[in-house]
Amino acid sequence: MTFSLKEKSQQILAQADICINGDRPWDIAVHDERFYRRVLSQGSLGLGESYMDSWWDVERLDQFFTKVMRMRLNKQVSRTGKVVLSIASVLFNKQSLRRAFAVGERHYDIGNDLYTAMLDKRLTYTCGYWSGHPPASGLDEAQEQKLDLVCRKLKLQPGQKILDIGCGWGSFAKYAAEKYGVSVTGITISQEQAVLARTLCTGLPVEILLLDYRKISGEFDHIVSLGMFEHVGYKNYRTYMKVASRHLKDDGLFLLHTIGGNETTLIGDPWFDKYIFPNGMFPSIAQIGKALEGLFVMEDWHNFGADYDKTLMAWFANFDAAWPRLKSKYGDRFYRMWKYYLLCMAGVFRARDSQLWQIVLSKNGVGGGYQTVR
Repeated sequence: MTFSLKEKSQQILAQADICINGDRPWDIAVHDERFYRRVLSQGSLGLGESYMDSWWDVERLDQFFTKVMRMRLNKQVSRTGKVVLSIASVLFNKQSLRRAFAVGERHYDIGNDLYTAMLDKRLTYTCGYWSGHPPASGLDEAQEQKLDLVCRKLKLQPGQKILDIGCGWGSFAKYAAEKYGVSVTGITISQEQAVLARTLCTGLPVEILLLDYRKISGEFDHIVSLGMFEHVGYKNYRTYMKVASRHLKDDGLFLLHTIGGNETTLIGDPWFDKYIFPNGMFPSIAQIGKALEGLFVMEDWHNFGADYDKTLMAWFANFDAAWPRLKSKYGDRFYRMWKYYLLCMAGVFRARDSQLWQIVLSKNGVGGGYQTVR
């Protein structure tokens, strides 16, 4: 029996209880029959691009992707894009020093107006901590609880010097300087982030540098990195850990906050690589463990990946509400792209296909043991 492309697509989607042209929030509506060939031949790249081109719609993208990822349907369509990325990843260091600023230019520099509208009041572009005690009631509180959690895990003391690798718009630097009396050196590869971060941290003992992590100088009491390791690339994981070890005092702590994958991979997703985070990829437990071996003692490993679902949904709600004033600058196709990005990732975290890890590391082990903080 020969199945049409539409029938084959429906057969795959049915495994996740998704219907074509059904009436439930997670059922997809196909507007262009070319959709089936495009997705079956191009996989995630074809699915994302065809959504951007309005070839299909779904009432709840987040629910659609939750179902897709729980049934691992992404494993059943074309791997062409991933094969191409994999070959490039093996042959080239896609996150080399020469390429380091690409993600800053193509993602973080697209407009501070967008991020100001979407993020919390402190402009924290990493997972909020909703599951604290008591649980956070909104995005601003979740992000403040996350920043405080980091400070408490590092046991910050007034007068200490902190290095923030991938400081974003300076939310951690500002919070730590104000609340804990420390001085912070933050580095970013985004010009727009650096400009605004310097403004937001005016009057505080905070220095913001436009700099790649491989060019860091100085020694620090503690090091923190929130949501930057996803841009490092597997070829550079060991180098990254050596840099952190070299610039951390012998009795200091290093807190690594990163999205993590359940499986080891050498590539990122083709659609996200092309449109959202060029050269990005999620590390696995095995890759992180190998990278830090002989350099650090793992003191604490905290997974609150389920909180990223809530964070992404809050970001989308803010973005969607602000769209009327952003539309003239960014355009309708950008709206579909950004909506797809945020809600796809919400579904991925809801399905627990990706995780959010905070890892506390020491160089020689904390005497008497590290006291876990939650």
